[in-house]
Amino acid sequence: MTLHLAVALDGAGWHPAAWREPTARPDRIFSARYWAGLVSEAERGLLDFVTIEDALGLQSTLPDGDDDRTDQVRGRFDAVLLAARLAPLTRRIGLVPTATTTHTEPFHVAIGIATLDHVSGGRAGWQVKISVRASEARHFGRREFPPVDRVLDRPGGAEPVVAPHVRDLFAEAADAVEVARRLWDSWEDDAEIRDVATGRFIDRDKLHYIDFTGRFFSVKGPSITPRPPQGQPVVTALAHARLPYEFAAESADIVYVTPDSAERARAVVEEIRGLSSELKIFADLVVFLGEDAAARKARLDEPDGAEFVSDAAVFTGTAAELADVLLEWRRAGIQGFRLRPGSVPYDLKQISRRLTTELRRRGAFRSAYEADTLRGLLGLPRPESRYAEVP
Repeated sequence: MTLHLAVALDGAGWHPAAWREPTARPDRIFSARYWAGLVSEAERGLLDFVTIEDALGLQSTLPDGDDDRTDQVRGRFDAVLLAARLAPLTRRIGLVPTATTTHTEPFHVAIGIATLDHVSGGRAGWQVKISVRASEARHFGRREFPPVDRVLDRPGGAEPVVAPHVRDLFAEAADAVEVARRLWDSWEDDAEIRDVATGRFIDRDKLHYIDFTGRFFSVKGPSITPRPPQGQPVVTALAHARLPYEFAAESADIVYVTPDSAERARAVVEEIRGLSSELKIFADLVVFLGEDAAARKARLDEPDGAEFVSDAAVFTGTAAELADVLLEWRRAGIQGFRLRPGSVPYDLKQISRRLTTELRRRGAFRSAYEADTLRGLLGLPRPESRYAEVP
């Protein structure tokens, strides 16, 4: 059975000092060509999709607010806009940008992801994210949050204490996803007639008001963008604990989880399967690959002033050793993996060239793309519009 494999892209890599690597290109991070090269490399490896990180504030070592460090990468592109730029430069790989539901309108997010699905020919997804930080709320000025006095995403699978407003933010995110899904369905597949002879471009009876009224949003609809080629672009979410597991089970197609062992992976899978039998479960790992992986990581730790840790497990070793781990975790119920390269392009190439070759040798990875859409690659059916009349 083919293992699902994705990579998470963020600047020069997931290590804060990755931009200092000899193979890094920090002078090109803010260029479309740089990102096109990364995504093309992932596509060369026949990966299912890439995710692109984004947030409503600058990267920071502090739980809330900007720090004063000048030795780490700061700044990002808008992930949805960047994905749309990359779509025509790729052919088969899925593109899954991050878009935050807090402080944003679901109508805007929905048409952005729908547009990405059109320009990519059915390869779009969405990584849903909430924003809990008071510093990010101040960018918008519409509401106030209490300051976050600790990092919410704890390494090692520890259960975070849920701040009072965070539960509301997940409920708001669930409403935002529901609005987006209804908007994607608000045009039936054959709503566009485009008949010059009769002068009819659309069948107005096949555009539908969604009439959503909830606690956080009231959206009339329909969308201004025709139904996406996939019908429903793939919705994904990162989750570390029970509350986000519940959100993912209700709202997402894929959940990214962060176990640190096969035993922990089995426990996480069991917990999530108690919430949903259909949700696809991917495990996140930060990876430093190669014979000298541990030495490379240590070399990056030194100028950064601390040993690198993450919310996800950190792997150092060869591609063959990583393949052993992935297949062991698959036996624990993990269906796919989202790998976070410690540095790019080096660790990305190790994934796309060496890891995929090793998995293919073991009969665990594809030798060619099997579908043209992201839903197809993931084995997800294309849903009918909820508003279409059933014959």
